[in-house]
Amino acid sequence: MRIRSVTIGTNVSYPVEASPFRAFGEFQARARAHFADAGLELQTVRLATQPFPEALRDAGPASAVPFARELEALCQAHGVDYCSIGTVVATRPEDGLAYVDAIPAVIRETHMAFASALVASRASGINLAAIARAARVIADVARSTPQGFGNLRFAVLANCAPGSPFFPAAFHQGPGPAFSIATEAADLAVDSFAQAGTLAEARENLRTAVEEKAQAIEKVCHALEAEFGFHFGGIDFSLAPYPEVARSIGHAIERLGVDAFGSNATLFGVAFTTRVLREARFPRCGFSGLLLPVLEDRVLAKRSAEDLFTLDSLLLYSAVCGTGLDTVPLPGDVSVDELAAILLDVATLALVADKPLTARLMPIPGKRAGDVTDFDFAYFANARILDVRGRGAPHIFEHNRSVTL
Repeated sequence: MRIRSVTIGTNVSYPVEASPFRAFGEFQARARAHFADAGLELQTVRLATQPFPEALRDAGPASAVPFARELEALCQAHGVDYCSIGTVVATRPEDGLAYVDAIPAVIRETHMAFASALVASRASGINLAAIARAARVIADVARSTPQGFGNLRFAVLANCAPGSPFFPAAFHQGPGPAFSIATEAADLAVDSFAQAGTLAEARENLRTAVEEKAQAIEKVCHALEAEFGFHFGGIDFSLAPYPEVARSIGHAIERLGVDAFGSNATLFGVAFTTRVLREARFPRCGFSGLLLPVLEDRVLAKRSAEDLFTLDSLLLYSAVCGTGLDTVPLPGDVSVDELAAILLDVATLALVADKPLTARLMPIPGKRAGDVTDFDFAYFANARILDVRGRGAPHIFEHNRSVTL
């Protein structure tokens, strides 16, 4: 198991004040040292701000790109690997959407800055106008970045709270700096299930492994909290994968006893595994579930080539486990109308099931359903482009701005 990220959450101003970043630089260095001393590998330190329209309230959406560039430069100068300008909270019909329209330029004009749009909440319902704008963002970024790769840094959020350490969902809310932990722990499930003869043993093995690792993480975090005064917001103990079989959540589900990820009983496997995470005791935040990113999981990528699951399958699994539709490769010519309809289904499930879900959709220019991606990126396993139906729901979006469920 590795720690994917220690994510710092903080409020910033625009222009971005440089002085607080000295403390963030000291914090990231100490975090790396403390986790190394505890025998825990830390991959990245990241920083997420409050929703960026709040920082740009006086400057307006035209300042989104210079704001993101300033934040990115300060993070790079102080040893922070990635940054997020937070989200656009667009859950109500009256929310302005010009900040959503500014996101493609932010993605194009930066290298390590992430952003998101929050389009649905239990309190306000679904903002259909925001979903339509977000679908256009996805299409724009797909066309204007090489291989559509920029969509790795944009997500649409539904029913998501602040404080998650995973990007692109991360955004901050609160008076002072805080930090939380994102895990990359699919290998814990692989090992726990491989050593089990029964489901009861599999459950106990994984629960014990999660709690032991969480205790070690928590000890380091409390030391950092005491040293810097940053609030420790918890652990998002999600079974995030890495693109090799030994760290694949798809492989873990198969070691549990499912013949192949995507076959019947996969729904059971993901629900069973998620339940174990729910039962484990640790200070939690964010999703704390299964992540099923098609392009980041070697076995999911392989099973996609075998046509064992669809976009609908992934949405079904999200009903009982993880974060929604993550790094899903789609045909380059998928329409904005269909992207909006897919996002509407994700938002609907998030509200009906009352759980946080995200969508990180990746149309690949020049690719059709059935083709295989050809990314040269260490954190991706090339996968089959999933099929779409070529149909959306334009009438809903043309004649309605919002809906409650």
